[in-house]
Amino acid sequence: MRRRDFLKDMTAATCGLSLPGLSGCAPDTKSLPPGSLDSGNARLGHRLRHDEFPPPVEVIRAPVLIAGAGIAGLSAAWRLKREGFDDFALIELEDTPGGNSRYGENAISRYPLAAHYLPLPNPEARAVRALLADLGALQSDPDAPEPVYDERYLCHAPQERLYRLGVWQEGLIPHLGVARAELDEQARFFARMESLRALRDKRGRRVFALPLAYGGEAPEWVAGLDTLTMYDWMRQEGFNAPSLHWYVNYVCRDDYGTDYRHISAWAGVHYFACRIGRGGEGANDSVLTAPEGNGWLVERLLAFIGKAHAPRCGEMVHALAQTPRGCRVDVWNEARQVSLRYEAEHLVWAAPLFVLAHVAHELPSELSAAIAPLSYAPWLIANLSLSETPPPGAGLPLCWDNVLQDSPSLGYVTATHQNIRVAGGPTVLTYYNALSGIEPFQARHMLLSKPHRLWAEEILRDLAHAHRDIRELTTRLDIQCHGHAMSRPLPGFNDPARRRRLADGWGRVRLAHADLSGLSLFEESNYWGVRAAENILTAQGARLKERLA
Repeated sequence: MRRRDFLKDMTAATCGLSLPGLSGCAPDTKSLPPGSLDSGNARLGHRLRHDEFPPPVEVIRAPVLIAGAGIAGLSAAWRLKREGFDDFALIELEDTPGGNSRYGENAISRYPLAAHYLPLPNPEARAVRALLADLGALQSDPDAPEPVYDERYLCHAPQERLYRLGVWQEGLIPHLGVARAELDEQARFFARMESLRALRDKRGRRVFALPLAYGGEAPEWVAGLDTLTMYDWMRQEGFNAPSLHWYVNYVCRDDYGTDYRHISAWAGVHYFACRIGRGGEGANDSVLTAPEGNGWLVERLLAFIGKAHAPRCGEMVHALAQTPRGCRVDVWNEARQVSLRYEAEHLVWAAPLFVLAHVAHELPSELSAAIAPLSYAPWLIANLSLSETPPPGAGLPLCWDNVLQDSPSLGYVTATHQNIRVAGGPTVLTYYNALSGIEPFQARHMLLSKPHRLWAEEILRDLAHAHRDIRELTTRLDIQCHGHAMSRPLPGFNDPARRRRLADGWGRVRLAHADLSGLSLFEESNYWGVRAAENILTAQGARLKERLA
């Protein structure tokens, strides 16, 4: 290699840019807005790999301990409280609860730090519907075919638009300027997905259900889809239209954080075939959202659980063992800089499963083997505070979800879209990039090493394709890094034997995380949290008023 080429490659690597060449490193004459770069408690989490922790200075006894205050852990706590069980404790590594549903706030608006919506839940997602009813968002019978939802949380119109060929078009499926043959192929693809949505097994259960645990037994479909990537399956089925391939890849990156050339075809098809949730008042095509994304669900869950059970944040499990009477859980308390010991009869492990192998040294080998294939997608989310709402541009006006077709990102959502106000004024745009163009390990390294100014430059240049004055309008740009945002459903993720082994847990350690399904979806997190809570209540001899999982 010539020295000049070597230096060029090294410079590009240092910049960590996804664009070819060195264009992303070129200086801009306009100053960058101020902002923060937050990786959460990544530094604390990384201590598990090499640091030793001091012995505990205090013992805390709790019949039930929930480790992790994301949606799974909060759902477990909600289910326990719903049955009148109050004797539990909840701990969380991060400084605030919510996991991928955490949110931020400034003088303009609240805004999401990750998950930003919840589709209307399927009838089989009984626990999610019951939760929404308890939180006041579902205002009729939760088991009704088309429940009525609080209109404040139904996404206002216009909902979504796509920027392509210099124009904003309605919806995210390319159609303006697309040839008739491609449009016909799009229609054939969606007709196929509609038929798969109705597919049932011999017992009458939908094959592509959500949560996955309610899906019908269909080994032939698992074998036929889970060994292929979504890209390969589309080619095999004769779907070749570039506009359709772009859209399918977009939804795989959006829901799974991974390119469709790597995603299991089962997961890809499941995205299109699983959802049948409907709602009254013409809400069938809508989603539930708020300025803070799914943060409103976290806030209401915490209110339901009560202050007495507020998560103890900044506490990280660093050692876990089972005893004749339950579980011994040692945690590091970051604020006090000491180790604490929890002695619990039952533990709900509601944290990512890969962490379990670092803290439970007696974990059975078959359970470790079931966890080992998990791979995680890193994400970058940026919140841009704008002095004024950006001009709408040609075509459809500003929507809640705004996607740029020729972009490495997934576009942005408008935090103030749900506000009832006259258009215009300051706003916050939440920008999403799944970093799916490079290997996860490299992307995680980039998240830890790349400075704010380079990320900010890249984000502003990307958005400038559709909004020329984005730099002038942006008063602040805050970046949130998620190194292990979600598990990636790669081919083989849906192996029934492996999933059963994960569901069995480990003695009095009940596993409760979307990782058990391999699909990082609200419904899956909720299901596993509720299931863990119900299993614990049953083990203690409680008679449940109703089973939700």
